[in-house]
Amino acid sequence: MKRTTLAVMMTVALAGTSVTATANDWKDGAKDAWIDGKAETTLLLNGNLNSFDINTDVKNGKVTLTGKVDREVDKALAAELIENLEGVTSVDNKLTVVKDSKMRNKKDHDEDVGGLTDAKVATVVKTRLLFESETSGTAIDVDVENGVVVLKGEVDSDAEKDLAEAIAKKTNDVKRVDNQLTVAKKNY
Repeated sequence: MKRTTLAVMMTVALAGTSVTATANDWKDGAKDAWIDGKAETTLLLNGNLNSFDINTDVKNGKVTLTGKVDREVDKALAAELIENLEGVTSVDNKLTVVKDSKMRNKKDHDEDVGGLTDAKVATVVKTRLLFESETSGTAIDVDVENGVVVLKGEVDSDAEKDLAEAIAKKTNDVKRVDNQLTVAKKNY
């Protein structure tokens, strides 16, 4: 009887350990899948990158980018966009530049960097609005020029309007937010 009881207790203990380990693996895997989905969406929403040529792989919050881009500035943009996502611990940028990326002159370089920053800001703000459950991300247009974010569209409440502005203000490289959102009138 003692031997049977001991065997049952050992079996339960071992089974409980493997279930806990499996649950943790599933939880970590789900988090990585969630980060991967956000990364893919962020790249897809950016009009400056061909997201179909960029692959993402996530392991323990570390995102590895593989594939090809046309220019060095595109490679830097992809990494910058992904680094700003919640849950990302680091980015291993293994993207290959397939076209000659020599800078034409300083003016062109400065325009590329400014455009890169504005494109990054627009994508990060739009992605954050889409992933925020309390905002109508699809109803909010985001334009950025020289670090100034312009929010346009119609939202359901003053609180949602304020939240969208706060999300934009918290984004790196934002100099100012011009909140042109309107609140929908409710017919009671």
